[in-house]
Amino acid sequence: MFHKEGHKIIFISLLIVVGLFFLIDGLVSIEWLRKTLLIVVLIFFILILQFFRNPKRHTHANEQHAISPVDGKVVVIEEVFEKEVFNEKRIQVSVFMSPLNVHVTRYPISGKVSYSKYHPGKYLVAWHPKASEENERTTVVVENSSFGRILYRQIAGALAKRIVNYAKQDMQVYQGEDSGFIKFGSRVDLFLPLNANIKVELNQKVRGGESIIAEMS
Repeated sequence: MFHKEGHKIIFISLLIVVGLFFLIDGLVSIEWLRKTLLIVVLIFFILILQFFRNPKRHTHANEQHAISPVDGKVVVIEEVFEKEVFNEKRIQVSVFMSPLNVHVTRYPISGKVSYSKYHPGKYLVAWHPKASEENERTTVVVENSSFGRILYRQIAGALAKRIVNYAKQDMQVYQGEDSGFIKFGSRVDLFLPLNANIKVELNQKVRGGESIIAEMS
């Protein structure tokens, strides 16, 4: 199954691939070169399909858990001062996505969206220390009775040129549901209460909609 954000790109890529197949087959007479070019074009199309895949995830909804919003690797776990919304210290957990990861963003908790804002910006590599404040990004806050308010931030990377965010203020959202998409390499930051019990470690691989990032007792 493919994400709806990729339908147009997949269709256009398919037309290009078919056209290139006919072009290469008609113009390239050297057998080994023709086969090589056809394989390269096919690999390109397979990579496009892989990037926009949207596998079904089995979310076990739990009010006491905050789950990973994306697939990837945990690259940051630290106490920081969050100044866009909270103006107080929070625990930041960041998950980096390579172009090969699933790039669907999912809601980490169920609750009400109390803040949703898009910020234009730069396209620094996603692991850059200033990417969270200077890159193109969206900030979303979801609140419920267990965690209070949780902030997650979709951050564009050097390759990502478009962030899609479905969260709108006052929406009622559900843990694990599709909340957006980031195209071509990026990262997501989670800002959790200081008393949250972090359940992941640095460099741990996580799955969006399934892996537990934090727990409230």
